[in-house]
Amino acid sequence: MGQPESRESPGAEQLELPPGQRLQKGWPVTHYGPVPKFKPDRWEFRVFGATADGDKHCWNHEEFTALPFTSVVADLHCVTKFSMQGAEWGGVLARDVLALAPPAPQVTHVMVWAEYGFSSNLRLADFASDRTVFATHEGGELLTAEHGFPVRLVVPHLYAWKGPKWVRGIEYMTADRRGFWEERGYHNIGDPWREQRYSYQEEPGDGPEL
Repeated sequence: MGQPESRESPGAEQLELPPGQRLQKGWPVTHYGPVPKFKPDRWEFRVFGATADGDKHCWNHEEFTALPFTSVVADLHCVTKFSMQGAEWGGVLARDVLALAPPAPQVTHVMVWAEYGFSSNLRLADFASDRTVFATHEGGELLTAEHGFPVRLVVPHLYAWKGPKWVRGIEYMTADRRGFWEERGYHNIGDPWREQRYSYQEEPGDGPEL
């Protein structure tokens, strides 16, 4: 990947944990389904849906890894109740993808698509956070396949399931709809500081309009 151009840091690290979380030593492997085999000649990152110019934007693996590289130091909070603190994530900021492939003005949400058709929905504001990153590295090392190589999304202020492993693209949406886990009983937003784990906790306005 290209040389790091900048480093995003939250300043003083947050020492407390969200409610119900416990500090984890190491990084457990958690995912649903098998680990996909990476085929660089077939890999493509796509931005589609309601783009500003109406076109689909694509990068192959070589092109994607040549995009500006940024490091973000941030915690990871898993809905299974473990938290990693102060991890260093390196990769392409979501806001840089937004700048390269702008959404149409009416876009309110994005769907992040990953291998096997896995998906996770996010509010555009959450996706556009200056600390949301398409991570290719953790701790200065390439991600392992089990942890999401070649690309996983990290959204530090939300539970980790909102950032899928093995990301293949994003879809701009003009209305919200639920992703894979959100359709299976997980909270539509997933804020760990509000302990938004499950859909039964949702309040009016948290989920898509019926």
